[in-house]
Amino acid sequence: MENAICEYYSNVSAKPVEWLWYPYIPFGKLTVIQGDPGEGKSTFVLNLVSLLTNGQMMPDGYKLSGPGIAIYQCAEDGMADTIKPRLVQAGANCKRVAYIIDNDIALTLEDGRIDSAIQETGANMLIIDPIQAFIPPDADMLSATKMRSVLRKLAATAEKHRCAVILIGHMNKGSGAKNLYRGLGSIDIAAIARSVLMISRDENRPDIRYMYPIKSSLAPEGAAIAFSFNDHGGLEWQGRYALNTAALIDTVTVKTSKREKARAKMIQLLEQGDKPAKEIYAGLADIGVGSRTVEKVKKELQIKTYRSGSCWYWRIPKAEE
Repeated sequence: MENAICEYYSNVSAKPVEWLWYPYIPFGKLTVIQGDPGEGKSTFVLNLVSLLTNGQMMPDGYKLSGPGIAIYQCAEDGMADTIKPRLVQAGANCKRVAYIIDNDIALTLEDGRIDSAIQETGANMLIIDPIQAFIPPDADMLSATKMRSVLRKLAATAEKHRCAVILIGHMNKGSGAKNLYRGLGSIDIAAIARSVLMISRDENRPDIRYMYPIKSSLAPEGAAIAFSFNDHGGLEWQGRYALNTAALIDTVTVKTSKREKARAKMIQLLEQGDKPAKEIYAGLADIGVGSRTVEKVKKELQIKTYRSGSCWYWRIPKAEE
């Protein structure tokens, strides 16, 4: 049939998900690693780069197929005085770690140089650190519409090249909701990512950090991975750790502002479908948020409204809007 707009799944060849590190980091997909500042996100990832570029086993014993190539793009640290020394300290094979030259024009998440760089190097892993520094100038991290478009393009690039794309994200100031909603920016960042990993420290043992999944769309959630830092700042893997991650995910550890509470709650209410406006106001009133703050957050999230019968409904905008 010419100009058909539909196709049948009978014509689709099923294939298994491939993994850089099962069940945490899939090939060809977006993975988010987030945590509060100073928890060791970048150091954690640079040590993964070391394991990949040397073809060593992952911290839990998962065996790689062989040495791989990584692209590490960092906007916050100097290449010569910070990144290179950290790579050397981690033991990475720097001949297998590349970066995208962006001296004249700042790199963004929708930049065509990302596709070209992965093609040129044959990279197995691309790391963007932090995601906040690579947002296009015409985008807003709170804009669900724009961020969905940008990340879908990046996800398509990841799939095209079978490259594991890791986005490192700082957390916002508060909690007040699940950690999945504490990443800065639109919830679409976490929604499009197939895996979201959290890094936090043990309150009873401050020298120990944990990496654990808070979203795992393609596999059962893996165990927490523990690591620590030695006296010289080097990372030491502690391996799998029996941890009640469900309790950690729902724990409120920092006081949050009313607007952050409202934003997290509004997303929580609307992510499962459209809701009457009165239900939104009532749900936020239950956590002590007034109508003025609700209206401000509604504008930030670009919530759409429509009338059905005698009731006004709110919904999260779709990508094409």
